[in-house]
Amino acid sequence: MTLEKKNQNDNLNQQNQYDKLASITKASAPRSLKTIDKMNNLLKLSSQDINSGSYRTQLYRFLTDNIPVINSCIWTWSRLSAAPGEFKLEDKAKSSETKLVANRLKDLMNRLYITSIGRTPGEGSFLVDLFTSLYRDGVFGGFITVKKDGSGVDRFIPVDTSLIRVEIVNGQQKLFYEIDNQKISLDRPDFYFVGLSGGINEPLGRSILKAIPMVAYIEQQLVSDMSRTSHNSGYHRIHVKVTPPERISGESDSAYLSRINDYFDSTVKMIRSCDIDENPVTWENVAIEHIGPGDSKSVSNSWFHNHRSMVEEVCAGTGLAPFLLGYSYGATTTWSGFKFDIVMRQVRSVQSEVTNFLEWVAGIDLALGGYDVKCHYKFDNSFTYQASETASIESSRVDNIIKIYNAGLIEKETAMLRVNEVF
Repeated sequence: MTLEKKNQNDNLNQQNQYDKLASITKASAPRSLKTIDKMNNLLKLSSQDINSGSYRTQLYRFLTDNIPVINSCIWTWSRLSAAPGEFKLEDKAKSSETKLVANRLKDLMNRLYITSIGRTPGEGSFLVDLFTSLYRDGVFGGFITVKKDGSGVDRFIPVDTSLIRVEIVNGQQKLFYEIDNQKISLDRPDFYFVGLSGGINEPLGRSILKAIPMVAYIEQQLVSDMSRTSHNSGYHRIHVKVTPPERISGESDSAYLSRINDYFDSTVKMIRSCDIDENPVTWENVAIEHIGPGDSKSVSNSWFHNHRSMVEEVCAGTGLAPFLLGYSYGATTTWSGFKFDIVMRQVRSVQSEVTNFLEWVAGIDLALGGYDVKCHYKFDNSFTYQASETASIESSRVDNIIKIYNAGLIEKETAMLRVNEVF
């Protein structure tokens, strides 16, 4: 056998060992973890969805249902906004009608909303669903129905806001409801529409999730990457290196290949059959090393800070502070209270839009019932821990009104009216 042929055989044998080892240790191909792939499978978007713009609403609903931090944002906003409330009658109402009207409005709110399975969950669930749609989709709308005898309002039927379209008719923007290839004009008195921060450029309102889809994708990719890397390097595993035995003088190529392959197979079988409390025993041509994280603490801290920045971006995009979602980053009580006050100020601005809707419904019901009285809906955004501070502020305002009245600057009726506004 020539020296050149011998070198070729040695190289072939070595390559065969590498190929065999690679075939045994090769990991299975990872599944695609791209958000766009999941969206295509779950959303099943069509060209019509893209052209109409409803894909955005479907995307927002997908993000809310599948990403915990976004779900928590929508949950927190809707629950903060859906505070307990009640209708307040104007002072012009007759005393004999006050109790009757109050009971009528309370009954109206409890039966106004009905679910798809025929349940009437009451005022609390109705307001939560209303605000959820408003924050998530950026819009809320529906039809009001009247009792058969015309004595009052019967139900409010919400519509799927992803089917609402805006079209230009005679130079004006008009709303249409598109279903079963039919368009229903929403320019009618029994339809009410609330758009969050809507305007000329966004007549259908603006979802609070509009600014965060890309950040949400990065956050989810970061979580996925962390999970995969932790599974891969977070636990110690062994690495077995097998050096092929030397060739025996006069041994044929086929016999040598068969012998080293059998030796390799037996070594792999022995390593795999070892229990946790057993140790492998081999010749010195088998090297066993362990693979594991060197400084796991620094790796974890790096991931924590990266993920924290993504969470803060999501919170910033939805207008919330991280501590409201259960994240504790060591903020002081004063600073947390200040941020919470900012959030509640935003909540009140959104509640004012919903208040107009509730007063619209109540006004129609009272008019059909023959009551010539106006009412206002007021949310109770007070908290127990703020009771002492609130009482102090109200007492100070009443004292100032009394001082102004005693000084003769206002009349008694005006003073009483201002005191009523305080409470």
